[in-house]
Amino acid sequence: MTSAIRPARAIPSQVYIARFAAERARLQRHYCNLFKFWRACPDKNCRRHLRCCGDTSECLKNRIGEIPRHAQFLAREAVLMSTPRNAGGAERTVRQFMPRDVITPDPLQVAMNRWR
Repeated sequence: MTSAIRPARAIPSQVYIARFAAERARLQRHYCNLFKFWRACPDKNCRRHLRCCGDTSECLKNRIGEIPRHAQFLAREAVLMSTPRNAGGAERTVRQFMPRDVITPDPLQVAMNRWR
């Protein structure tokens, strides 16, 4: 008896898109909390709970220019280092984006074009 390595199964595109969007939202919230944008947020809930509670996409879009590029790079490196070995393709693709790239209009389309 030989043990053959099974090829990776392809997941349906709808599942990939849903996982991509969920990881993107999770990563946006992580970056907002990491850079502590809640300190100067106009939303009282964010300041009260000491974390981002509002629209993370708008928050990142408005405040990411204040963060030096090197600090963004270090934050991305920390995310990449904390990525589990068994993370799926959608999660790995999102985690490779810089914080500025997570807020692009449609990073999924950018990622899909990268593999074509």
